[in-house]
Amino acid sequence: MPASAPAPAPASAPAAAPALAPAPALSPSLASAPEEAQGNGLISPLKSVITMQDEDGISEIELKIEGKVTEETIKEPSILDSSDLARERHISIQRELADLEKLAFVTEGDFDSASSLNALDTGNKQTCPLCPNEKLRACNSHKLRRHLQNLHWKVSVEYEGYRMCICHLPCRPVKPNIIGEQISSKMGAHYHCIICSATITRRTDMLGHIRRHVNKGETKSRYFAASAIKPPNEILKEADTDVQVCPNYSIPQKTDSYFNPKMKLNRQLIFCTLAALAGERSPLECLDAFGATGIMGLQWAKHLGNAVKVTINDLNENSVTLIQENCHLNKLKVVVDNKEKEERDAVLEEGEENLGNIKVTKMDANVLMHLRAFDFIHLDPFGTSVNYLDSAFRNIRNLGIVSVTSTDISSLYAKAQHVARRHYGCNIVRTEYYKELAARIVVAAVARAAARCNKGIEVLFAVALEHFVLVVVRVLRGPTSADETAKKIQYLIHCQWCEERIFQKDGNMVEENPYRQLPCNCHGSMPGKTAIELGPLWSSSLFNTGFLKRMLLQSLHHGLEDIQTLIKTLIFESECTPQSHSSGRPSSVVSKQGKRKGHEIITNLAKKQKADISTEHPPFYYNIHRHSIKGMNMPKLKKFLCYLSQAGFRVSRTHFDPMGVRTDAPLLQFKSILLKYSTPTYTGGQSEGLVQSAPEDTVADRVEVSVNEKAEASNCRRW
Repeated sequence: MPASAPAPAPASAPAAAPALAPAPALSPSLASAPEEAQGNGLISPLKSVITMQDEDGISEIELKIEGKVTEETIKEPSILDSSDLARERHISIQRELADLEKLAFVTEGDFDSASSLNALDTGNKQTCPLCPNEKLRACNSHKLRRHLQNLHWKVSVEYEGYRMCICHLPCRPVKPNIIGEQISSKMGAHYHCIICSATITRRTDMLGHIRRHVNKGETKSRYFAASAIKPPNEILKEADTDVQVCPNYSIPQKTDSYFNPKMKLNRQLIFCTLAALAGERSPLECLDAFGATGIMGLQWAKHLGNAVKVTINDLNENSVTLIQENCHLNKLKVVVDNKEKEERDAVLEEGEENLGNIKVTKMDANVLMHLRAFDFIHLDPFGTSVNYLDSAFRNIRNLGIVSVTSTDISSLYAKAQHVARRHYGCNIVRTEYYKELAARIVVAAVARAAARCNKGIEVLFAVALEHFVLVVVRVLRGPTSADETAKKIQYLIHCQWCEERIFQKDGNMVEENPYRQLPCNCHGSMPGKTAIELGPLWSSSLFNTGFLKRMLLQSLHHGLEDIQTLIKTLIFESECTPQSHSSGRPSSVVSKQGKRKGHEIITNLAKKQKADISTEHPPFYYNIHRHSIKGMNMPKLKKFLCYLSQAGFRVSRTHFDPMGVRTDAPLLQFKSILLKYSTPTYTGGQSEGLVQSAPEDTVADRVEVSVNEKAEASNCRRW
């Protein structure tokens, strides 16, 4: 009877029990290997024996196999390295093709895979260790070798000498499909990650997955030991301030306390700003709303002393702990909830004293700025800062300073225009003056937030560099100041042919032809619409000359040499005069007077601050390479600045662009002077006098003809 055929199998189990006794006992690690293999999706030979024991019983052949597998596993793990015994690799991860073939072919005394157990019943045919029987039936050895090489080995992913072959085993089940009344569950092909044991279907995704592990520093050895041994923190030093940083501190997505060494220039600019403000009044309530490692607040407290009362805030608990450790590392007391934290004060040696107090808080930045009033607030979130502007201006004191650092340069530099429209409500395009455009976008957002709180602003300076946009403003309380600030937010008309630009005129009346406001004549000579409206933008000055001079003195006093060149450029840019014609020359004044009279100089500059505010600098700048004439050699930039100044125009260099020229000259006059002092390429400098002797009208006509030719060529390409 077929139903009673399996009945004798359980009876044979007790009889075979004595034969199992002499088998060597398994160690605890090896005894638990089948359970770990099942949880991790691994194929274990021991697990295969146990499965056969439950279903078909144990025969004499199977007992011999189990004994050989046990001895082989105890003697030498042929596939797994000794360093990976705590965490087995999947059988699809091998070093050489021969190791993969070893799993399939059964030799005397070698049983390394579950597929080799089935080879006893198939004669000379073997099954693939990485494919189920439904996908590939047992075949001859030469056919199986071709299958392993072409299907599994050729499409493998290599990492540190290992090959992650593609696997078709039921490790990653796909969503089942209902076909009629039956449910079919397909098993998708996938890869097993050697580092984190993840299963990934596509090879390109697997390459990117491994690349992300490498970028995070999660190599095989470090990743396995991460749970047991915590990597030590690194100690960095900047401006005589020690700071302890976490591993991967320069990757904001993978660390709680982000520290960017490239933002050193930003931190020094903010320090000089606070030092200049401390010269006006003290003590100052200062807030670093996003502390991370606390490096900025530590520099304030360590170098300015009792002139500032520093509060460092961060919402992340790990960052708060790291800030407290950095405070003790720099001999600064930590004040938490108006109580001195004395848990780690015993770390200081005898005779050492704390240099100051720092209050560390763990709150949301918006909540903290609503609860407390400050004289100085610095916002440096990851990305845009528009979500924190309303809270910053809600409780800022009169004549206080708010500094905003924006690192969302992809949207501000017109690479993601839809993001700029969403965050700043501004329409922008990529122009030659895109960095100054980004600074005016941020200032406009700051001005609108201040006006909502019945406050106005005075822009002290705005800097836009490669990694960030920094805007520093002084707060002026009162609705009158708020109204005056709101009037300085205007739209910009930008010509897309010649890149001429001008702010729209004040007034609410609709103009019949807005193209008349542009100095250029591109709309009359070109078909279609040639201009675009950008904004709203800040239309007033971006620099305060008196405050920048005091910042330069503070940088000289504290020995911050990295930013002195930048501040000097900002001073010349605010005055819109070439460096050779600058009347300020603050560096020579300090060198002659010395450090003793530094306080007197700062006081005199503070008294003359109102007198220093002269005519606002012209908005935006021109790139000399962008407007060069084809076939002509341009003059040197310094000489060209002198030529523009001799022609009666205000001119200076700009920090936004190393080849940019800030001037109040129209674009037509700019090109005319550039052409006048340019030399033809084919004659060198011999025809310079001839070009210079050309009348102004002829030069202007040549420039206009050149512009028209370029526009017509572009128009032809466009159509």
